[in-house]
Amino acid sequence: MQTMDPIDATPSGGLRSPAVARNTGPILEVLRAHLPTRGAVLEIAAGSGEHAAAFAGALPGLSWTPSDPSPEARSSITAWALAADLPNLQAPLELDMLDPATWPDGPVQAVVCINMIHISPWAATEGLMALAGRVLVPGGLLALYGPYLEAEVPLAPSNAAFDESLRSRDPAWGLRDRDAVAAAAKAERLALTLRVAMPANNLMLLFRRV
Repeated sequence: MQTMDPIDATPSGGLRSPAVARNTGPILEVLRAHLPTRGAVLEIAAGSGEHAAAFAGALPGLSWTPSDPSPEARSSITAWALAADLPNLQAPLELDMLDPATWPDGPVQAVVCINMIHISPWAATEGLMALAGRVLVPGGLLALYGPYLEAEVPLAPSNAAFDESLRSRDPAWGLRDRDAVAAAAKAERLALTLRVAMPANNLMLLFRRV
């Protein structure tokens, strides 16, 4: 499981990250305001599964399907799902943004991706946009969360240090330019409709399927 956050195991076998505990509330506030009350949501790179359990519990009208290419992540997602025991939280999918053969057909009302784009190669972002363009219904939501580079916004020292750390770990990783991400989305008929500033110098970028 690819992550830059410290993690530890819970007694149930799920993995837990302090960063997830901090950002779940702010992310949920944005999702609640923009997701439909009913429908299907596909979460990409769901990691530990903590977000999936929290969001499915808070949004009972949505069928929430987490996914991750990592067996370790899917085991953790399953542990959190068993502990939550929610009827609208589905089993995790083995879904890889670099392998279209693993992608589902949809349709879904929303795709959510948290903290993946900067810890994966650019091809994974292109894959994410292609997947969202394929599975989202017209008007469907693609919600991204994480740190980004923005030409008109000075880079926070903490994000500059984070970017340097990412690139030292893997040269293919690093903070992405927001406009480049929006251009990749536009190529798949996804229009950037909202930028929301989040705590700790993160953003939520919301796109709609044209």
